[in-house]
Amino acid sequence: MTEVLYIIPYILIMYILGHQKVYSKMNMYTVPPPGIPGCPPGLEYLTQVDQLLIKQKVELIEALVGFESNNKYEVRNSLGQNVFYAVEENDCLSRQCCGPLRSFTIRVLDNYSNEIITVSRPLKCMSCCFPCCLQELEVQAPPGNTVGYVLQQWHPFSPKFIVQNENREPVLKINGPFCGWSCLPDVDFEILTMDEVSKIGKISKQWTGLLREIFTDTDNFGIQFPMDLDVKMKATMIGACFLIDFMFFETNNV
Repeated sequence: MTEVLYIIPYILIMYILGHQKVYSKMNMYTVPPPGIPGCPPGLEYLTQVDQLLIKQKVELIEALVGFESNNKYEVRNSLGQNVFYAVEENDCLSRQCCGPLRSFTIRVLDNYSNEIITVSRPLKCMSCCFPCCLQELEVQAPPGNTVGYVLQQWHPFSPKFIVQNENREPVLKINGPFCGWSCLPDVDFEILTMDEVSKIGKISKQWTGLLREIFTDTDNFGIQFPMDLDVKMKATMIGACFLIDFMFFETNNV
């Protein structure tokens, strides 16, 4: 009987360790080796995905007192595994005074804290009455190497954007719903070819629940694009998602 009592803790420990190993394997994802032709260093993982989930992290002080803090995001794959992290860099004065109009730099890091994407947005007016001052955004990957731009097109009612490559050549369009919002729980911004004939993907703002929607400006987004889309354009779509978030869904604290 005494021997059995000694064996039971050992069995429990081995059982727990076994489950931890299985769990760790489930949370591992395979990154292709570096050196893929045409793929900037750090973006290798994007070559093997056709969708991403971007989750904004809830900041307690922002939810309780409305004090605008730097945005933080987790970028996940379709299995819910964290593949990138994104952190906004900004000063307190800009956040409190300019709200979602503020300029920003968002740094996207991999799981080893290496900066692989830099997203920069200058300060510009967002009123549809001033078409000379439209929103724009630059995406670099790695930092210092521009891979794409997102430029707002003027339209009195619907959000429209042009996605350009590193040479400022138009590649894709993004069209959103009336005034950037919808009565539906999910809001879709369609990714289209330049002739607007084919829809190749979408950026979706996803419903996060009534209380969270009312009391915070933290949002969830899904990005879908073709598997064979240029990896530079995939990185630019991540930047476009951040711009859409600030323009249409970061409004609670303004």
